[in-house]
Amino acid sequence: MTRTLAALTALILAPAIYAQTPRIGDFDAHGDIGAPKLAGSAAYNPASQDYMMTAGGTNMWAQRDEFHFVWKRMTGDFILQTRVELIGKGVEPHRKAGLMIRAGQDPDAPYADGVIHGDGLTSLQFRRTKGAITEERRPDIKGADVLQLERRGNTFIFSAAKFGDPFVTSEIQDLALGDEVLVGLVLCSHNPDVIERAVFSNVRVIRPAKDGFVPYRDYIGSVLELLDVQSGRRQVIHRAELPFEAPNWTPDGSALIFNGSGRGENRGKLYRFDLATRQPGVIDTGTSNRNNNDHVLSFDGTMLGISDQSAGQSAVYTVPAGGGSPKRITPLTPSYLHSWSPDGKWLLYTGGRNGEFDIYTIASDGSGAEKNLTNSKGLDDGPEYTPDGKYIYFNSVRGGGTMQIWRMKPDGTQPEQITNDDLNNWFPHISPDGQWMAFISFPKEVDPTDHPYYKRVYLRLMPVGGGAPKVIAYVYGGQGTINVPSWSPDGKMLAFVSNTEGL
Repeated sequence: MTRTLAALTALILAPAIYAQTPRIGDFDAHGDIGAPKLAGSAAYNPASQDYMMTAGGTNMWAQRDEFHFVWKRMTGDFILQTRVELIGKGVEPHRKAGLMIRAGQDPDAPYADGVIHGDGLTSLQFRRTKGAITEERRPDIKGADVLQLERRGNTFIFSAAKFGDPFVTSEIQDLALGDEVLVGLVLCSHNPDVIERAVFSNVRVIRPAKDGFVPYRDYIGSVLELLDVQSGRRQVIHRAELPFEAPNWTPDGSALIFNGSGRGENRGKLYRFDLATRQPGVIDTGTSNRNNNDHVLSFDGTMLGISDQSAGQSAVYTVPAGGGSPKRITPLTPSYLHSWSPDGKWLLYTGGRNGEFDIYTIASDGSGAEKNLTNSKGLDDGPEYTPDGKYIYFNSVRGGGTMQIWRMKPDGTQPEQITNDDLNNWFPHISPDGQWMAFISFPKEVDPTDHPYYKRVYLRLMPVGGGAPKVIAYVYGGQGTINVPSWSPDGKMLAFVSNTEGL
């Protein structure tokens, strides 16, 4: 049985249990719009975090609509995301499933939606005023299954992709739906005598940072997620209004380590998040209590390397993984740790020296001087050893243009470029078996030397030797999302942080 069919079976067998709850997942309610002949339904599976919908309805088009709607009331700007699958061959090629922002529950209400059709058509549909004829924009994509619909004032931006590919985007402007709207998931069979089914996974309702926020002064909440790198399925396991960043997965698979950020008592602390209890606990790092998001576990899991700025600019320290007295390793600052060598003898970090940021290594016991591994003009950052110790992967703007992934020998020789596209690629993390590389990609509009908070980014996967990168997560995040090595020990999952306001 496939994962989708298993989830669908579980939902069909127990719809009444979920329907009786006052909320349905992250939404307020569900119901039919336009009184279709055959009633629809909706259910939420808290284990899989999927929504299953059934619906009839003649259409979502022209001057009135009939469909089933899972919704919540929202104001202001926001982003909706989902991955959607229509179940079975279906009856009508134009059955529709997707995301909607609607002025009200009337069948002729103004709205904007981003939907897929049974025949693969993908469209942004909208009704400008009550009772008006529906209009449409068709992005240049067919067979999409990942959808994102965003409101920025009276502008609505629809992004769609086949899972693995970047988004294709279209938008409409000057669509006035009012400040308070109904927001959620929609399904329509396009035939009054037929019930269709769909499963919505990776559903996210995101409130982005407000316009005018000041980076490193203003922060929004954080969401800890686990990602299956092959299927792209995501699971939320922790949320907090106080921001946190950069989860490391412990080698025994029992916990994640992340740092608190922002302002207040959370800032600079390291936490061990127990995956069994789903509870965080503070790791005692002594006087080094202003840690940033450059913390790394040794390959054997016994030691923790941290980048702490309690004494001014960031310096590298080591401490037992369970906590203890920190030992300073790098005499020069700023130094930002990124990796231990597999044998535990060396620490690999980015250092700012004489106005240039390059990659350095130093003995993990603090003996001896640091060794400079790169000296090309431009930022070199995010270095990480492969599990066999044969290469160091890093990101660099050498040569100008966008930030790209490179690799070199452990002594800094034989540098070669691995990625080459129009995105800004940061923080390569190598899978435990050494075969795959995960990294975060910022849009080309971002300064190549920056990796800011609160952007629409991709997590991507590719073979370590090169090839076509595949998008494995479509994320609102950036700084702190995946700064550190975060593969699960079995190489099947990644831990990362996304962001939203008003948790």
